[in-house]
Amino acid sequence: MKLFFKQKIFSLRQRSEIYDEEGTVVFSALGEFLSLGRKMHLYDSSNTEVAFVQQRLLRLFERFSVYTDGQHIADIVKEFSFFKPRYRIEGLDWKIEGDLFSHDYTIQSGGDRIAYIHKRWMSFGDSYEIVIDSETDAVMVLAVIIAIDCVLDDSSSSASD
Repeated sequence: MKLFFKQKIFSLRQRSEIYDEEGTVVFSALGEFLSLGRKMHLYDSSNTEVAFVQQRLLRLFERFSVYTDGQHIADIVKEFSFFKPRYRIEGLDWKIEGDLFSHDYTIQSGGDRIAYIHKRWMSFGDSYEIVIDSETDAVMVLAVIIAIDCVLDDSSSSASD
């Protein structure tokens, strides 16, 4: 399954849309306005919330919790590394590795690829191309991408301060 994650550039609430290969919006993500820490809601095409991603504050390394149906499913934690950004997903036994310079990420479980994410450079706003090996993992993969995108936004804004 191939999806395209496109962030709206002029959105106070951090709005993103996720398209399929035909250009149909299959998911949308919407951030909460004026919240303490980042909070993002992921909705399916019928506007039903399928996941909630919340930044955990006062941590040494960035941490986001993922909830589906009100249940805590996983935590996405940025790990210390020098050159390659690395994240681990507690609760799912998934691991994320990527190339800092090209923004390519692979989500794996036990050595098997779950998804491949590629950030497109020549686009207005953040845009990702996502290949998900199993459609059943789509919601969690998108929640992970939302969390990583928040970490990257925080890193780039603090670097420009």
